[in-house]
Amino acid sequence: MPDDCHTYLRFYEEAIIHGQAAANELITLKNQGFVPDLIIGHSWGSSMFVKEVFPDTPYISYVEWYYNCKNSDVDFQNENLGINQKAELVCKNSHILQDLVKSDLVITPTEWQKQQIPEIFRDKVRVIHEGINTEYFKPDNNAEFKIPNRDIVLTKKDKVLTYATRGMEEYRGFPQFMVAASILMQKDPDLHVVVAGEDKVFYGRKLADSTFKREMLNMFKYDMSRLHFTGPLPYDNYLKLLQVSTAHVYLTYPFILSWSLLEAMATGCVVVASNTQPVTEYMKDNYSGILVDFNDVEGIVSKVSEVINNREKYTEITQNARNTVIERCESKDMLKKQQELINSFAKR
Repeated sequence: MPDDCHTYLRFYEEAIIHGQAAANELITLKNQGFVPDLIIGHSWGSSMFVKEVFPDTPYISYVEWYYNCKNSDVDFQNENLGINQKAELVCKNSHILQDLVKSDLVITPTEWQKQQIPEIFRDKVRVIHEGINTEYFKPDNNAEFKIPNRDIVLTKKDKVLTYATRGMEEYRGFPQFMVAASILMQKDPDLHVVVAGEDKVFYGRKLADSTFKREMLNMFKYDMSRLHFTGPLPYDNYLKLLQVSTAHVYLTYPFILSWSLLEAMATGCVVVASNTQPVTEYMKDNYSGILVDFNDVEGIVSKVSEVINNREKYTEITQNARNTVIERCESKDMLKKQQELINSFAKR
């Protein structure tokens, strides 16, 4: 990417590079006589020019996120955005807008994500989640989770606080969780805290010379014999971690909802989650989970303590959580909806 590219356009130029590469491959296929019945593309650049190559082929775009300056992720912790931040954000939508204009139909996973898309396009947006395999993600009271590289095996009999997201970042409330974990570990000498994920930032602000994990470990007190960082886990180990969890914390900005929340709910975890729009679309307080303010560390500590010390009281909540996922985003049902949509468009 050229160094003299305008800072507002860097994201767009990257999208164009991906779109051009994909278009070149499509042209090769077209020259070989291939004409698709339907094109489905993720609106992150690679699908920008599919209609220019195959103008008569129905196109379904998958729009994961449309950026907004108000009531969304970027102003959640900072309401005073500068004009440069706003302008750069507006330009981030450039390739997404092209897909919204040219697509015959748009798919997005949640109603919250749909509401981020400009109203003028919403009539052609369908909400279909990718789906959660609830036959795989299910409770198992006999599950055992071995801490990687340690001679420690946790079961449902242990007190286990879990946190599992892709990265350790502000967007997923990692700093708030770590402050709460420090307090909880000092209050309860039997509590094990397990953090699954990478020591990286995938969304949001990065630290110049450190990571949020390093910063939190330096700033707060932890018993490292009971604080376990597993790194990314294979799915079978990740499942076991959720199955032995006593309390699971999920925090998020008003942003894309992580699959991990729904996977934890399907597995029967007692989830203490942030009272933010992506979460409340699927979770009702004291019915299918426990909601807390994103920044309320004392509230997180209080709710997690209550769950850990009174786990038998939450059986109905865990069942309601699992039923919510089964009823609203079971993978078999979501796949059927996607197939019906694809078949209806392919027949055109």
